[in-house]
Amino acid sequence: QVRLVESGGGLVQPGGSLRLSCAASGASGSIFSIYVMGWYRQASGKQRELVAIIGPTGSVSYADSVKGRFTISRDNVKSTVALQMNGLKPEDTAMYYCNARNARNAGRNYWGQGTQVTVSS
Repeated sequence: QVRLVESGGGLVQPGGSLRLSCAASGASGSIFSIYVMGWYRQASGKQRELVAIIGPTGSVSYADSVKGRFTISRDNVKSTVALQMNGLKPEDTAMYYCNARNARNAGRNYWGQGTQVTVSS
């Protein structure tokens, strides 16, 4: 049983930066370390899409639309995952969700409630 809580969203101007954080509870650091962690986003009227993902050992993957601008990281001791977003564009406006999937059992899959990111002048 893992609970995920996102924070750090807000309203920023184009070209600005935000850092999103996701804190996991209900699992020790040793348990958290076996989860694949990801950030997804869903804009109004559009499908949810993967933004970035980081594996248990630190391997990362990004959507083409955010490569070079976003950086995902994790701290297995603190049981947290972060998404540093630079050079934000209006097209980045969406609800951002944190996801945890057990690398050894995909059925153990958890979602946070989301944090809103709005990029506008």
